[in-house]
Amino acid sequence: MTKSTPHTDTSSSDNSELKHDQATPVVDSKRNTIVETPPVPASVRATPPPKKPSRSVPLTTTIFLVVIIGVVSFIGGARSPELLSSLNPANSTQNKSLPGELDYTQLNEVYSLLKNRFDGTLDTQKLLDGAKKGMTDAAGDPYTVYFTDKEANEFFGELDGKFSGIGAELGKKDDKLSVMSVIDNSPAAKAGILPGDIVAQVNGDATTGWSVDKAVSVIRGDKGTSVKLTVLRGDEVKDYTITRDDIVDPSVKSEITADNIGILRLSRFNDTDTLPLAQKAAQDFKAKGVKSIILDLRGNGGGYVEAARGIAGLWLDNKTVVEERQGTKVLDKLTSEGGKAVFAGIPTVVLIDGGSASASEIVAGALHDYGAAQLVGDKSFGKGSVQQIERVPGGGQLKITIAKWYTPKGKNINKEGIQPDVKVPVDANTPVGTDPQKDKAIELLNK
Repeated sequence: MTKSTPHTDTSSSDNSELKHDQATPVVDSKRNTIVETPPVPASVRATPPPKKPSRSVPLTTTIFLVVIIGVVSFIGGARSPELLSSLNPANSTQNKSLPGELDYTQLNEVYSLLKNRFDGTLDTQKLLDGAKKGMTDAAGDPYTVYFTDKEANEFFGELDGKFSGIGAELGKKDDKLSVMSVIDNSPAAKAGILPGDIVAQVNGDATTGWSVDKAVSVIRGDKGTSVKLTVLRGDEVKDYTITRDDIVDPSVKSEITADNIGILRLSRFNDTDTLPLAQKAAQDFKAKGVKSIILDLRGNGGGYVEAARGIAGLWLDNKTVVEERQGTKVLDKLTSEGGKAVFAGIPTVVLIDGGSASASEIVAGALHDYGAAQLVGDKSFGKGSVQQIERVPGGGQLKITIAKWYTPKGKNINKEGIQPDVKVPVDANTPVGTDPQKDKAIELLNK
């Protein structure tokens, strides 16, 4: 895949008008789409690195390389929730009445005024990127986002679990920047940051009115540098100075408890290690004869739809995992592969919480609809849309909502989330070092 080189023209250019791309954006057939969370919330991708010419996504955040993003993002880490899809849907008919091209006269008038009156140096590429971002933002969808090439590379790097930052996932809840999850052994975890913390200030600046992307850009930084966060935890105000570091976080971790329960923890759904690591753990569980399974999707903002389909396929043999619709039209039904359901029939509990979004909700919803698992924890995030990544001629990429996804029983959970069968809330009053949700899952499986 060819990576676009950003222009660096400034206001010293002889051109008196901003040039806009006339060509229709083309889908990058070598890149999957995302089904979206956070936020994606803070949760989010640019031109992929050449070494990764293709991607498949199940989740969200991914059987449709479409992003299912809730307003969530890794502060200094990955954006989430995401649901990327590789589906290439037909053009939407919902905007047929719009003109084929926009009249850019007023935009060029604004440019002319800036060029001739602005007391400072302008960069035409930044102006163009700003115009693209503004048009995209005007769609009014938090999951439809324009990325510069740099932002896109960061986006995909985050999905792969490789980035420099503090290792906490940030989302927007009730219009407040909140920590959705924290990576184990990350700088944020070591400092004491907890899921549910509200980020009130960054380096002394109030975050009121900040977007997730702005928070991410300020909190993220080079290894060895530090950032100061002021967080609200219940009635407490806490200050943390955190030194950034390189974060490499495998998307799957597993263990077997003393009472022979296999625990599979997924932090995201990427198209590199998620399914292979999960399949390896599944074979290990099977070889050791585990009696039951806990699938921990808490704080998992999503990823690739294809990965979500593969994970669901460990329990479901040749079953519909998710359905994608544009309006009332069914675009696609994603079905699990036959012969891969090594966990079929094994008692299973899926742990979910407010940070479980997109691809996580696809998996939890499918397993629940088929009666393959009980859900324990708290209500999930509620991202029921699918995004696709398309390259924009002249540079940048557009993550655009192309459809909504539905569980096998036809439910779309957008903004509603999935309610657990057994609700076990965790809040600021939960004793540090305890995990009542996992404890409840173990209790249910030992009955």
